[in-house]
Amino acid sequence: MGTSVQVTPLCGVYNENPLSYLVSIDGFNFLIDCGWNDHFDPSLLQPLSRVASTVDAVLLSHPDTLHLGALPYAMKQLGLSAPVFSTEPVYRLGLLTMYDQFLSRKQVSDFDLFTLDDIDSAFQNFTRLTYAQNHHLSGKGEGIVISPHVSGHLLGGTVWKITKDGEDVIYAVDFNHRKEKHLNGINQSAFVRPAVLITDAYNALNNQPYRRQKDKEFTDAIKKTLRSDGNVLLPVDTAGRVMELVQILESCWTEENLNYPIFFLTYVASSTIDYVKSFLEWMSDAIAKSFEKTRENVFNLKRIRLLVNKSELDDAPDGPKVVLASMASLEAGFSHDIFVEWANDPKNLVLFTERAQFGSLARMLQADPPPKAVKVTISKRVPLVGEELIAYEEEQNRIRREEALKASLIKEEESKASHGADVNTSDPMIIDASNTHSLPDAGPQGSGYRDIFIDGFTPPSSSVAPMFPFYENSTEWDDFGEVINPDDYVIKDEDMDHGAMHVGGDMDGKLDEGSASLILDTRPSKVVSTELTVQVKCSLIYMDFEGRSDARSIKSILSHMAPLKLVLVHGTAEATEHLKQHCLKHVCPHVYAPQIEETIDVTSDLCAYKVQLSEKLMSNVLFKKVGDYEIAWVDSEAGKTENDMLSLQPLSNPPPPHESVLVGDLKMANFKQFLSDKGVQAEFAGGVLRCGEYVTLRKVGDASHKGGGSGTQQIVIEGPLCEDYYKIREYLYSQFYLL
Repeated sequence: MGTSVQVTPLCGVYNENPLSYLVSIDGFNFLIDCGWNDHFDPSLLQPLSRVASTVDAVLLSHPDTLHLGALPYAMKQLGLSAPVFSTEPVYRLGLLTMYDQFLSRKQVSDFDLFTLDDIDSAFQNFTRLTYAQNHHLSGKGEGIVISPHVSGHLLGGTVWKITKDGEDVIYAVDFNHRKEKHLNGINQSAFVRPAVLITDAYNALNNQPYRRQKDKEFTDAIKKTLRSDGNVLLPVDTAGRVMELVQILESCWTEENLNYPIFFLTYVASSTIDYVKSFLEWMSDAIAKSFEKTRENVFNLKRIRLLVNKSELDDAPDGPKVVLASMASLEAGFSHDIFVEWANDPKNLVLFTERAQFGSLARMLQADPPPKAVKVTISKRVPLVGEELIAYEEEQNRIRREEALKASLIKEEESKASHGADVNTSDPMIIDASNTHSLPDAGPQGSGYRDIFIDGFTPPSSSVAPMFPFYENSTEWDDFGEVINPDDYVIKDEDMDHGAMHVGGDMDGKLDEGSASLILDTRPSKVVSTELTVQVKCSLIYMDFEGRSDARSIKSILSHMAPLKLVLVHGTAEATEHLKQHCLKHVCPHVYAPQIEETIDVTSDLCAYKVQLSEKLMSNVLFKKVGDYEIAWVDSEAGKTENDMLSLQPLSNPPPPHESVLVGDLKMANFKQFLSDKGVQAEFAGGVLRCGEYVTLRKVGDASHKGGGSGTQQIVIEGPLCEDYYKIREYLYSQFYLL
């Protein structure tokens, strides 16, 4: 029986809702992604609430709200307490994303689903991994190895590889095969023939133009609006796809020497760019090579100004400008307010770069045709004044008095409980009247002075001995002095972050000046809301800069991976069904598309057994080194040990001869160089390698097809039987290992 694998979608199937899935591997429960949308509707998390307490580990794939937005709420309200695993960028940028979400809503509503403290608490229990790092779980997860791999799409984005007993479970959603300005694409060769592949159908019906063509259309639309004296608004996420847009605009403005101002406006804009500057090793090869050559960081932005407060934008000089503002959904944040101000001007442009969340204002504006008018709610937090302020202060004073009274009563009860029953009669400062007695007369006349010894009186039960407080020193000592616990002196990353939370957006600071001033402003306030109808006269354009593979690429990648079983999630019903039918015909016969809370069993049909290699067998095995590995041909028979475990023992009879096996993977270009070093003239011609005058080599079959199964690749050597033929054949054999 293979590794037991069950998949249960908790959110995000047959629709575009946030992503959250429960994957159980031999009884160990992984929660993969914990997303929410910009509506923050708790009803979406009901399936998660029923299983949160059973989760053993959380894996996060991307640093945006759709993949980790529910984590603070789940930790606070739903009983989720499992350790969380992610890459460093997902941790850092995800934290800033949640800060921006909270601050955007706190300004326009009495948002109480979670606080900044809840966000900090949720992000404390993270283990950060690097790409291709194998992390071995312990305890209940003994034998399970998790490893993050490049997925493209967002900085730090992850394809998770979970391995147990040699079988791989791959979770690959929102991946991108294309190299972009700041990100590499997915490495397909790292995922060949997995037992289970969980992927999404989000883009299964969409095809995209080439990147250069798309980039040119993007910048041309912006420049056309600016030259017509209009403003351009790009609703963006906090720290995700906006990084690619920043690089496109920065390079375009530099190459063409444009002077139109560009503003990046979020509550954490400065901190976001500061963190991104330190993540060059997570970016594309082109950026890494550029930094090695010039020592210049591409995110030292010279053409884009970072803002954390809308008042700074309002103070900017009049004239055409470009503003990248959060949130992409237009449900809250600076983008919502700027849209309301600019929508009425036909010269302005609102340029959407991603498909907006379902039911959001941005999704309404992306409709074809777009609406001519939309109803919006304008909310603003204003300080309390006059009678409202007096009433608020009176209420706060009443609450403080009640809390003080309650605290004093609790303290008095605790004092009675701790001292009433522990009256120490042996203490000389506490006197007991029950032991008092008179001594015989000592005076010479029987009357007069008496020596009287008085032990004292009975104190009340609430009395306290009149002495200085004493605390017992429980410090441990050894021969070298006081025993020191090194953990007491370790400065945790979270503590450093809290200690560095000063304004200004430095590298170690989490919040920018505007965000910090918003938090530190403790003046009593209220939210004032008004509804109005906005006439949409500005231009509306949607261009796909989501950074996801399109339909054609997804189908090709799935065929290359060739999973034994495939699970489809996250996509419209039409897209999911389309991709399912395609995969049943061209990828594998076992394709599943479960509903919410429907558990499917995708346990492998392969049978795997653990066996011991006996010492007697291993003593006669001759290993040969192949690259980083050692291989050997073994003839044995299965038996059982005294502990009733399977064991491989030497054959009782001499083993039969076996055909010779050549092991290795020949690269024709490398072999050409090898022949040249040996003095043999070699060149490629017509798809074959011509060696000398008469001999040719060619490959037959494709080693990468369907995961590179055995027997699909051959090396054919052709030519007359001459000295060159035998010499080149000998050189060819030397490139392989003979077993």
